[in-house]
Amino acid sequence: MPTPDRTLPDAVRLVALRETPLDVAEVVDALDDQGSGGLTLFVGRVRDHDHGLGVRGLEYSAHPTALEALRRVCAEVAEGYDVHAVAAVHRVGRLAIGDIAVVVATTSAHRGTAFDASRSLIDTLKAEVPIWKHQQFADGTEEWVGTP
Repeated sequence: MPTPDRTLPDAVRLVALRETPLDVAEVVDALDDQGSGGLTLFVGRVRDHDHGLGVRGLEYSAHPTALEALRRVCAEVAEGYDVHAVAAVHRVGRLAIGDIAVVVATTSAHRGTAFDASRSLIDTLKAEVPIWKHQQFADGTEEWVGTP
């Protein structure tokens, strides 16, 4: 298990950007504790279509400040919800159809709080963390998503 970042709230257990495949079990294990009655997990995967077009694959790029922004978002969720633990891991680099692009999870005493916190975590991550998707379509066209 990674060494905790002492600049973050104790509830933030795992925050990372990775070029290697993501492991859902690692995220679940990072949030393990006996006091949590609810663990909510979101796994975002590369789908085979978008905008009515077939997708061949995509590549995620991250701004140099992306990890810092991801840590901030995790800390905000940890401080804004009554959660026991928070984790967020996002993949960068070239991904294929079906690959896991992002995993976020939260735990709390009750499921409702875990659901609310996880929704806030993924929605805020998508809105505020500078990670951009370059999508290649089957018809030869391409698109950048999330760029400023």
